[in-house]
Amino acid sequence: MIPWVHLDTSSIPGETAALRLMRRGDEFAIVVDTIELMNSRRSGSERALATLACARLRDRPRPRVLIGGLGMGFTLRAALGELGPDAQVVVAELIPAVAAWARGPLAHLFAGSLDDPRVALHETDVHHLIAAGPGGYDAILLDVDNGPEGLVQRTNDRLYDVAGLGRAHRALRPGGLLGVWSESPDRKFKSRLQRGGFAVEEHKVRSAGSGGRHVVWIAARMEGAAGSVGRR
Repeated sequence: MIPWVHLDTSSIPGETAALRLMRRGDEFAIVVDTIELMNSRRSGSERALATLACARLRDRPRPRVLIGGLGMGFTLRAALGELGPDAQVVVAELIPAVAAWARGPLAHLFAGSLDDPRVALHETDVHHLIAAGPGGYDAILLDVDNGPEGLVQRTNDRLYDVAGLGRAHRALRPGGLLGVWSESPDRKFKSRLQRGGFAVEEHKVRSAGSGGRHVVWIAARMEGAAGSVGRR
C-alpha cells in the first residue's frame, strides 16, 4: 500500500491541535490529530451542499452566496456550476494555510475556481461576514468544523447555537437559504433550525460510492418567524 506523505502543517487559531495536509499517490486528506476532516476522493456531500441550495437560486437576479469553509473547493466548484454569470460567491476561510494549499498542492482540485470573476475569497471567520449586516445573502452554506457538533474549534459553536442561527436568519434575504453540512445527524440542531424561523429539509448524502452518509440541511428563511430570535 502506498504510504501517506505529510506535506504541511498549520496551526488552528485559539486551539492546540493542528491541521495536517497529507498525500497518498493522487489522494489528498486534511486531518486534525488522527481524525480525517476532508478527503479528495470523498466529496459527494460537500458538492450536494451547494447543488441542493444553488439550484433553487437560478431564477433570482444577481444571487449572492456566502460559503463558510474553503476546504478542498468542492462546494465552491459545485456552486459555480449551478449559478449564472451574474452571481457573486463570497468564500470565508479562517486558516490562511488552507487558502495557500488551494493555490499550491491542491490547485488541481480547485481547477481555477478561485480565479473565477464571480468569486471573492476572504481570510476571515465566516461569523464576521454573517454578522456584518442584514439581508446580504440569498444563501449561506456552512461546511465549518465537523458540523453543529464542533470538533476543531470551540468558537465554531457560535455559528450553530440559537444566537448564531438568529444572525444567519437576519443575514439572509427574504426566502433565502441556509445550508449546513454535518458528518452525522443531529436532532437537536434540526429542532433549533425550526425554532429559529426556518423550514427545514434534511438530506442524507453519500460522501462517495458506497461510503458512509453525511447530512445536509437546507433551511429556508420563513418571514416574520424569527425577527428577534437569537439577538445578543
